[in-house]
Amino acid sequence: MANDVDISVPPAQGLKRTDFFAAMRANRRRTTLLCLGLILLGGVLGYVIGLAFEVFTANDPDFALYNGLRLQSIGGLAAGGFMIVFGTLWTLVALFLGDKIVLGLAGAHEVTSDEEQRLHNVVEEMAIAAGLPKPRVFVIETPALNAFATGLKPEKATIGVTRGLLRTLSRDELQGVVGHEMGHIANDDIVYMTAVGVIVGMVVLISDVGLRSMRFMSFGGRSRSSSKGNGAAAIVMLVVLLVFLILAPIAAKMLQMAISREREYLADATGVKFTRNPLGLIGALKKIEGSDIRFQGAPKAIQHLFIANPFKKFGEKAGAMFATHPAVSQRIERLQNLG
Repeated sequence: MANDVDISVPPAQGLKRTDFFAAMRANRRRTTLLCLGLILLGGVLGYVIGLAFEVFTANDPDFALYNGLRLQSIGGLAAGGFMIVFGTLWTLVALFLGDKIVLGLAGAHEVTSDEEQRLHNVVEEMAIAAGLPKPRVFVIETPALNAFATGLKPEKATIGVTRGLLRTLSRDELQGVVGHEMGHIANDDIVYMTAVGVIVGMVVLISDVGLRSMRFMSFGGRSRSSSKGNGAAAIVMLVVLLVFLILAPIAAKMLQMAISREREYLADATGVKFTRNPLGLIGALKKIEGSDIRFQGAPKAIQHLFIANPFKKFGEKAGAMFATHPAVSQRIERLQNLG
């Protein structure tokens, strides 16, 4: 029997009612721009690495640095272009395998309607409400309360929920969570989020390789430049490269988190559109927020795909920058004001 939770909410004051379709259009535009921003960030990082290589291998590092800062570095442009093309291709390839990777990382297993009839019935109801094919249904054997959706397109989508969620939520609350995940599928969030995760991983990987190469570049550049009297260029380039290698993955992570927060708001709104019952999702969010059970072993690479962060809770202040998900209080406030 699900635990009783007070899901009554006071009417919000001073907030405008939200238009579903306007919210969807606005968030899709923001997400597309953010994805492009991540690819461009990879290109800038590639340019800086290529410029650094050119400076440390040039006969005149000062002149090479001067050309590079004027965006005339052949090595920088080549490396930056390669990063953009490689990042785009990497994303496209990963999307075709993304759902299998996510399911494997999450430790989810598929269940039949005989094994989980209530869950299958709810998923089918939400698929009909969304006008989409019924997704495959998976369960993660953990007492934590969480859920996610993945897949390349609606016809090959998957919804996964934890065992703890099934045991704790009422039917209306489970419907609210499944409606939220169906909203991700209907809004093509699962494609966006997979692409963003892959690109962020690429930026972090390239930055890590660059940082590990700093030792070689600094010693090699120091001896070379000192013999030619061009130590200033080498020092400037080392500082610039170090700053970019440190800040690039941080910026990528922040963009990833911003995308996740926007998509959660949109999925909440779309899910309520399917269920016509905001109290179901509000009650589910309260129970998820009130649970102290963490998702042990959850991979950080896919933390943004879940309905709530599997590692920690975020308050309203954290939601402004470093949170993968909005604060539950903010999500509930928006749910009260959906038109």
